[in-house]
Amino acid sequence: MNVDLYDSIEAIPADLWDGISPTAWRTQSHALWRVVEQSGLNDFAYRYAVLRDDAGTAVAAVAFYTITTDLAIFAPDWLRRLLGWIRRVMPGFLMVRMLECGTPVTLTSPPFVIGDRLPAERTVTEVARFLLTLARKERHFLLVVRDFESNADGLRPYLKALGFHFVRSLPNTYLDIVWPSYDAYLAAMKSYFRSKVTKHMRRNEEAGVRHVLVDDFDDLAETLCRQWMVVHTQASEFQREVLTETFYRRFSRELGADTKVLLFYRRDELVGHALLLRDHELLRWMYFGREEAVNDSLYIYVGQTVIRTAIEMGANSIEMGLTTYPVKLDMGARVERLDLGLRAPSWIINPFVGIGYSVMNTVPEIVARDVFKSGEAEAKRSRRTEATVPAEKAPS
Repeated sequence: MNVDLYDSIEAIPADLWDGISPTAWRTQSHALWRVVEQSGLNDFAYRYAVLRDDAGTAVAAVAFYTITTDLAIFAPDWLRRLLGWIRRVMPGFLMVRMLECGTPVTLTSPPFVIGDRLPAERTVTEVARFLLTLARKERHFLLVVRDFESNADGLRPYLKALGFHFVRSLPNTYLDIVWPSYDAYLAAMKSYFRSKVTKHMRRNEEAGVRHVLVDDFDDLAETLCRQWMVVHTQASEFQREVLTETFYRRFSRELGADTKVLLFYRRDELVGHALLLRDHELLRWMYFGREEAVNDSLYIYVGQTVIRTAIEMGANSIEMGLTTYPVKLDMGARVERLDLGLRAPSWIINPFVGIGYSVMNTVPEIVARDVFKSGEAEAKRSRRTEATVPAEKAPS
């Protein structure tokens, strides 16, 4: 198998990249990577590889980047405090340069674009070997392959055979849509949770909060980025990528009708937004931003509006993402375990990677709540796989 390596997504024809697996996630598309690459996020340095079979046909593609990352990114409070003191003297302590395969602005499982011309075992093994060889050549401390949810369980054995360790990350959340209308969604909730939702929705409506769904929002990029930054700087569970105005502008311009933003107004003042991406039958709630970091009911109103929008769009599921778990669980979200694949290029260091990461990072156990009446819970379970996994990516 041959590998073509590129320093820019622009050097790869879009039809070549997207033609490898036409039903791959939109978050792995040529257009999305073009937006990400040109947005100036953090100190990411992107590269791309296309794998070809002996006949020269592209069978897989992978995007990866170098990034300086905190090894204790999910550290418990006591360790964060200790690291704070140490980093006053040694600013780079436990901050390492690593090679990472994943999507920096969202979660994408599985993390590769894989065609169906060759067995998955061979393709995934070749992708992983290529990344490991490159990490060794460039003397990276760590190779990270993310993200792995249940739909990528079938790929794990091939990476484990190459010495990868799978460790827990913050879990993802989904709401599987089984209701024909928003009113039916509310009616399916148990009275306790329904009353909480309706109370907060009524409170916002009385305050004059309303929303507008917009397809084109590049002219609002500066405002939306500023609102996102308000939320980002307050985040206590997870902080990494730093969005830019360019990201919002290009996200609107280059991803077409699949991208939308919900704008939230209080009276006539724009007070918040939710950035959305339609990805096959999945609606991804990408980001949330607001004008003020205050403890009010706006986030609940936003979440309910995202749910209403997904139902009206005919989506099968909403990816609600990481953090703010209590609110999302009250809305009926289920919890999806999320793992990272770690491999130290050094044979000496690698045996200690899994244990070392787990000691330094504590991932909270998030348990879904019994929000819906009994019949609804069974209906939701029967829809999980097809709601969140493209057909050919479902585990066998």
